[in-house]
Amino acid sequence: MSKSLLLFVAMGFFLVKAEAQKGDWAAFGRYEKANEQVKALPQSKRAVVFMGNSITDFWINSDSAFFANNNYIDRGISGQTTSQMLVRFRKDVIDLHPKAVIILAGTNDIAGNTGDISLENILGNIASMAELAKQHHIKVLLCSITPAFDYPWHRGMQPNIKIPVLNNMLENYAKENHFAYVDYFSALNDGNNGMKKGLAKDGVHPTLEGYKIMESIANKSIKKIIHH
Repeated sequence: MSKSLLLFVAMGFFLVKAEAQKGDWAAFGRYEKANEQVKALPQSKRAVVFMGNSITDFWINSDSAFFANNNYIDRGISGQTTSQMLVRFRKDVIDLHPKAVIILAGTNDIAGNTGDISLENILGNIASMAELAKQHHIKVLLCSITPAFDYPWHRGMQPNIKIPVLNNMLENYAKENHFAYVDYFSALNDGNNGMKKGLAKDGVHPTLEGYKIMESIANKSIKKIIHH
């Protein structure tokens, strides 16, 4: 992993911590102005909101055309856990009235970014977001957590073991509740529950090549659910 990328990842994590220390624990302020602009657009221009952490946050910087050309809205915040996402879900998703939301979350919980949390409670936070969306007539796509053999900012958290377990829980929950399940993990997995070579510079955050694989998977799933 390059020193510059490690610094970038670390900066994202510490910016989230700084926001929390200032009182904006969920980072409501991050998209406050942008949300007002999005609300003024016709729904066709804000069809799908991508809710997530740094993997979603950095996505638009790696391939802004993917979002612009498909009328997708990026609402990722680097370093965030599912607890923080759940708190801001109304402001950053529900109030935008999209047709669908695609949720990619949970890896920072496993990394312990905001403290210890069980896999069951991570699933509970994601389920709460999904059920809130459903109550507001927003279609739901739940994503598998992307592979990570270890976290460069918090070694020894065993994501290579915990992520597949949580993904299985997510997939079962999605099936039981008739939500779409978007499987990024299988396409990115190197066989050891880490990222394939060349798809992530630090073993966690996708390269453009990694994002392109995810884009193909996401688009297929979104088309199915939007036109169903």
